[in-house]
Amino acid sequence: PRFAKEILDQPFDEVYQLAADMGGAGFIFSGENDADIMHNSAMINLNVVEASVKAAVKKIFYSSSACMYPERNQMDPENPNCKEDSAYPAEPDSEYGWEKLFSERFYLAANRNYGIDVRIARFHNIFGPEGSWTDGREKAPAAFCRKVAEAPDGGEIEMWGDGEQTRSFLYVDECLEGVRRLMDSDFMEPVNIGSEEMISINQLAEMAMNIAGKKLSIKHISGPLGVRGRNSENTLIKEKLGWVPNWSLRKGMELTYRWISRQVEKKQLLGND
Repeated sequence: PRFAKEILDQPFDEVYQLAADMGGAGFIFSGENDADIMHNSAMINLNVVEASVKAAVKKIFYSSSACMYPERNQMDPENPNCKEDSAYPAEPDSEYGWEKLFSERFYLAANRNYGIDVRIARFHNIFGPEGSWTDGREKAPAAFCRKVAEAPDGGEIEMWGDGEQTRSFLYVDECLEGVRRLMDSDFMEPVNIGSEEMISINQLAEMAMNIAGKKLSIKHISGPLGVRGRNSENTLIKEKLGWVPNWSLRKGMELTYRWISRQVEKKQLLGND
């Protein structure tokens, strides 16, 4: 505690607020975590702004989420609408999304009332090595990398729903590049940071199998799904920052599968499977 206090008592020019009580669909849409998600994430943001005001911080980055977009715009898996100006009238499909929307407004209010410079990014499914992969909070890329790594060739993996729901996923390195560029810019409105490479969940699972060199069958079961379609819309970020992500999903999945397969091997060697 003393060491942490000494660090935090130093002056900061910038604060990067990336923390939230969150996880994949199984965590966000079960309904069992709604109050904790809203309370814990809101408290994080309230405390960050309060501490930043006291410390005279000049600029805050806030990581919002595509989960704050209206459910009505994401019912067609082929044509989701996630343009930044489609956020209102508000209708997120989860309490996680509602809290993100509230906190966006809170940071913008802090800018108006306290004079703190703010930058807000709406992340679209960030993934990569070192993330959650086996604790129930993992997102789809990590979940399928783990399931494929654990399954014997010719075996079976489970998937919630029919697998026709669509998403886009952004590798963590490109996310960080987008954050850096946004922080270096003068643009203060919320902006998407995500890939426009939309893929169905069935295709995502097949990609993980292909990377692993395995042939597996998919058993579709009931479970929390979220919206039918979601994909980043990058017109605004290209206009304001002159940049868009360009990594292929395959490249990021290869790196992620390599890391997760090593974790699976270590876990099996320890007999904790």
